[in-house]
Amino acid sequence: MLEIVEHDIVIVGGGGAGLRAAIAAVEADPAASVAMISKVYPMRSHTVSAEGGAAAVAREDDNFEMHGYDTVKGSDFLGDQDVIQYFVEQAPRELTRLEHWGCPWSRNEDGSVATRAFGGMSTKRTWYAADKVGFHMLHALFQHSLRFDRIVRYDEQFVTKLVVVDGAVRGVVALDVREGNMRLFLGRAVILTTGGAGKIFPFTTNGNIKTGDGMALAYREGVALKDMEFVQYHPTGLPGTGILITEGTRGEGAYLKNGRGERFLIEYDHGVGHKAELGPRDMISRAIIREMEAGRGVESEWGLVVHLDLTHIGEERIMSKLPMVRELCQIYVHVDPVHEPIPVRPVVHYMMGGVDVDIDGATSLPGLYAAGETACASLNGANRLGSNSLTECLVFGARAGQHAIAFAKGSSGANQSACQDIAEQESARIESLRARKGGSERIAGLRAEMHHSMETGCGVYREQDSMDDTVRKTTELRERYAALKLEDDSRVFNTELIAALELGNMLLVAEAVAVSASHRHESRGAHARRDQPTRDDQNFLYHTLCHWDSGGPRLDRKDVTLGKWEPEERKY
Repeated sequence: MLEIVEHDIVIVGGGGAGLRAAIAAVEADPAASVAMISKVYPMRSHTVSAEGGAAAVAREDDNFEMHGYDTVKGSDFLGDQDVIQYFVEQAPRELTRLEHWGCPWSRNEDGSVATRAFGGMSTKRTWYAADKVGFHMLHALFQHSLRFDRIVRYDEQFVTKLVVVDGAVRGVVALDVREGNMRLFLGRAVILTTGGAGKIFPFTTNGNIKTGDGMALAYREGVALKDMEFVQYHPTGLPGTGILITEGTRGEGAYLKNGRGERFLIEYDHGVGHKAELGPRDMISRAIIREMEAGRGVESEWGLVVHLDLTHIGEERIMSKLPMVRELCQIYVHVDPVHEPIPVRPVVHYMMGGVDVDIDGATSLPGLYAAGETACASLNGANRLGSNSLTECLVFGARAGQHAIAFAKGSSGANQSACQDIAEQESARIESLRARKGGSERIAGLRAEMHHSMETGCGVYREQDSMDDTVRKTTELRERYAALKLEDDSRVFNTELIAALELGNMLLVAEAVAVSASHRHESRGAHARRDQPTRDDQNFLYHTLCHWDSGGPRLDRKDVTLGKWEPEERKY
């Protein structure tokens, strides 16, 4: 029996952006009813793993102009400047509000908010709470959300389809992971806040839940995915696990050293100039790869790495500013950074691209909104500056919540019968997948092939032939997915079924990344091509739009919103 639940708006995802959207919606309309659907308990959302900090102007030597220019330059001039201007103006208000809700920002001796340096920022702008910023932010948001009984949580519900009737989104269909039954959630607006899709790559800081679910939901219904070719590698991941070692280490003075013990970012020209370890992530990641290729890497049990050296910082400072970094290193690589350098290598961290939205979080599909890493409002362009993303979840989560509830108040109710028909069809599809025994393909095999192809074709450095190979491979894998075979037909916590649904989403997103990357014949930000190493503003200063149709991905373009900062050579 299909259960039907009705709310004013439905939020898919329970992390930082989803919680902020829910709070903003009920503050804008205290009578509104908000459903927050998450495939995990909200405190297990990936926001909790963020370490380094959140960016906002706070010091006398800083201003909105500086933060805006740093973000535009960091984006390699592909960021939309109206979005960036709004973001930098709202950022201090959002972080201050979060403190009022209980986030324990670290403090200077005079009681002012402590800030640390982050890559590509022209001054210390990153607010932090030791090195557990995401943990504290998510706790503050979650606890504050409990004040509102109009926010109704539906945990461990996996949304599998958007319900679109008469050209507008009317709700979602979700699988109850705990019970195995399907639910239809009706709402006059839907906000997608499901995070990124780092798990399309084999080596990533992202948790297993980051499978591009929200991107795939919108993409299937005709909403474009924008700028998907821009995938950020973080320079310092722990080898073997991909666990992030925060940029805050370099903000506190850590050095990157090669196999000769040299601080190679200042010894050689890698484009980061005088910033050295505080250069932007894309440039430092490329510098590390070049050191390894030149034979100056460090041999380790996990392959080639470089060293992140904190030993000169001292135990007292490490324990006060970076205690979790020490704990992670001791547990996962058996290194104590007080006494030994940390082995690191570049690791997939963040997707600049996502669901195409405007400054209000609205998509081209009436009633559908998105925020956070799922969305691409074009704040980050071709490369995100570290610590802008946590603030982005707050600023654009709030704006999406406010505009979604305003849309819902002006929208008529759905044709429930038509919605129910769609939900019944989706329920039948899920049951068919659950009972699929005769297929020839297995989840692990398809996923492994996807991982290998994405790393080969869409890694730190790219070339046309390998990208084209990845396009062909991801298309092939998507087609082979139809022959997937499952062993488990149980209903309660059927993790194989969830993994199959996630794989379907990842294959769509991976194909969109590969097709978009193959199309861009230049190097810009995180999209670095060996065969075309320069930026080409004359031919490629636009956003890539990837649309889904019956024949596969179809590409279009969208103008970049420029402003006071004209494109110039990006150097530090």
